[in-house]
Amino acid sequence: MTASPRPGTRVLLLLRHGESTANAGDVFGGWLDYPLTARGRTQSSEAGRLVHDAGLDPEAVHTSLLTRAVDTAEIVLAESTSRTPTVHRSWLLNERHYGALQGRSRAAVRAEFGDELFGRWRRSYDATPPPIGDDDPTHPGRDPSYADIPSNELPTTESLADVRTRLLPYWRNAIVTDLAADRVTLVVAHGNSLRALCMILDDLSPEQVRALHIPTGVPLRYDLDEALVPRVPGGTYLDRSAAAAGIAEVAAGGFATKP
Repeated sequence: MTASPRPGTRVLLLLRHGESTANAGDVFGGWLDYPLTARGRTQSSEAGRLVHDAGLDPEAVHTSLLTRAVDTAEIVLAESTSRTPTVHRSWLLNERHYGALQGRSRAAVRAEFGDELFGRWRRSYDATPPPIGDDDPTHPGRDPSYADIPSNELPTTESLADVRTRLLPYWRNAIVTDLAADRVTLVVAHGNSLRALCMILDDLSPEQVRALHIPTGVPLRYDLDEALVPRVPGGTYLDRSAAAAGIAEVAAGGFATKP
């Protein structure tokens, strides 16, 4: 049974979308719009049940614009008894843009560029993969979903530092607003956008965040004090055994077999 929040506590739930076809294929998904797998939909349903059973039905929900996050949030809410949760969707919560690596298998990238460069592109704080060109058919400027975004703000590659920079104003101006209003707030996003958010919450250094892995489909609960400082650093997963298994999966990405 999950403990009830202490008086004065704001509850924030972070959830990486359920397994997508990119996760299942061990490819760099980035801004490409991969759907959930059957396993991912099951993970999302279980996440919704965990949230509901903990008495934490969301009153405010924030997702990226990518289908895998939007669908995960909808599946979670289907398990909820919240009557009118507010739902916000923003590209600022999108996954990191992996540039020219998007759609490529991690094993193939590792084989072509070697372990050191592969590791830097995948886990470092400030390294950016090669960008896509402006004429690339997957350029976000060609996607109607981003038609209202100034072209100079749309990335063609990103580091984790870039993701943190774009996410920080959304945290301050949107998510914090719901937390300050004492709403149970759910953020459904991606491995890297959630790593960036955990950096902000836990004041992690670039070296510390390198070792942070976020599993798919397992809710992470943060109880925040009135200054929005975590009462328990790192938060608490609602299913610790599923989280441990998922973290091991994420850590092994691209390294399951030698090239």
